[in-house]
Amino acid sequence: MKFGILKSLGLISVTVGVVSSAQCPDYTTYAQTPHGSPSTGPLGLPYMRPEPTCRTFNSTAVERVIDDMNARLKDPDLARLFENTFPNTLDTTVKYFNATENLAFIITGVSAQWLRDTANQFAHYYSLLSIDRELASLVKAIINNEARYVSQYPYCGAFQPPPESGLSPSHNDWADGVIVNPPVDNRTVFECKYELDSLCGFLKLSRSYYLATNDSSMMNDNWHTALTQIFRVITEQSQSSFDADFNFISYYNWNGGSGSLSPPVPNGGNGEPKAYTGMVGTHHRPSDDLSTFAFLTPANAMLSVELAYLARILDASGQAANFSELAREWSTRIGEAVWNTTLLNGIFAYETNGLGARYVMDDANVPSLLSLPYLGFLDKQNPEYLATRRLLLSRQNPYYAAGKNFSGIGGPHIDAWHPWPMSQVSAIFGTDDDSEIMESLHLIANNTNGLGLIHESQSIYNSSDYTRPWFAWANSYFAEMLLDLADRKPHLIFKDNQRYIPG
Repeated sequence: MKFGILKSLGLISVTVGVVSSAQCPDYTTYAQTPHGSPSTGPLGLPYMRPEPTCRTFNSTAVERVIDDMNARLKDPDLARLFENTFPNTLDTTVKYFNATENLAFIITGVSAQWLRDTANQFAHYYSLLSIDRELASLVKAIINNEARYVSQYPYCGAFQPPPESGLSPSHNDWADGVIVNPPVDNRTVFECKYELDSLCGFLKLSRSYYLATNDSSMMNDNWHTALTQIFRVITEQSQSSFDADFNFISYYNWNGGSGSLSPPVPNGGNGEPKAYTGMVGTHHRPSDDLSTFAFLTPANAMLSVELAYLARILDASGQAANFSELAREWSTRIGEAVWNTTLLNGIFAYETNGLGARYVMDDANVPSLLSLPYLGFLDKQNPEYLATRRLLLSRQNPYYAAGKNFSGIGGPHIDAWHPWPMSQVSAIFGTDDDSEIMESLHLIANNTNGLGLIHESQSIYNSSDYTRPWFAWANSYFAEMLLDLADRKPHLIFKDNQRYIPG
């Protein structure tokens, strides 16, 4: 592998080169204009990768997958979309990596690292970790950096660069005036909304690395301390809001603020009251939006799955038998609570509170109800999932919208008439029906505004009205989905019916 090293910047000592803004364009700006020769399909999609010298990490294994897929894909426009999206995380988001320090900093569209987004931005690379040592070293360094974050601030989801990077912390206008208890240091924390799926993202990244590499060295002191903090949050946030004498129980609160995108968390920053069910409460959703009720079904489903994986990798590595047992207990408890308390008439609720309240909807961000098969919580043929899926992709879901050229699930993060392409990716992961898959693929491919990248949201009224020209998570999720089809549905996308599995 070849990496540009600009030691004069004093930022990177090993492996990754950071190129100055004078040499390379800002990618958010770059992504708003077509580049390169168009694809030969009817959409004529542009080539949107930055110049090789401007890419933040290079992997020969990733380039080989791009070549393999381009040789097999029968639709030139899908091939171009894969060529643009599969390497997008490595091309644009690795802002610091030092293998010797075992630290890496990954941005998610802005100059901060979200635990959730990072795990998902790298999900389509996990099968390559066993054959690409440098890529594996990068992921291991991400895990170690995130373990330090979680160890110190387990309720927070977005963080500043590590001090070792030499990168300056960014000022977050949306955190101005926000009071968080316990208090946080904004030189380390970028934003401290409590989102349960952020901790799930850290667990997903950890188990994916170990299962791909069998390298238990990532389970260091930082990582074990992070596990201690995760189980503390699980214990604290699973409790009822009131004790037997109606004393209000509070371990963490977030009051919002004048600059925050989210309104204040109600009840003094502590959230809507909840009763014990076995699930774990959260204040915010994966979209960073305020939860209506504390028990977010898909986040708990994901947590149940990831805790089961955690027990598996701890047992396999011969480490922390106490954590392994605790993980199994909580995985079972949470999973049973999802099945026993969120289903009514065969339909999963998106949120509940243990007191009888239900919110039947879905949000495009993963974890979502539509993505339950992708999360590994249930089979895509499960009857309750099929019934819920039908509801979610209809007018009965308040955040489903359909127009002449695009349809899907959105959420309050943007508005009700801007569905997210990510929801169509989740829909593909959740079905084996060829016609449904091809319909969703068509909707995604035909709604990039001619830019060949997957956007955050897309108006149902105006094809040129979208948000975020550059959204690394959505790009990664799309590429991961195409690789999934290459394995389970090759006849739909390939020139032949031969399966393809990278690595």
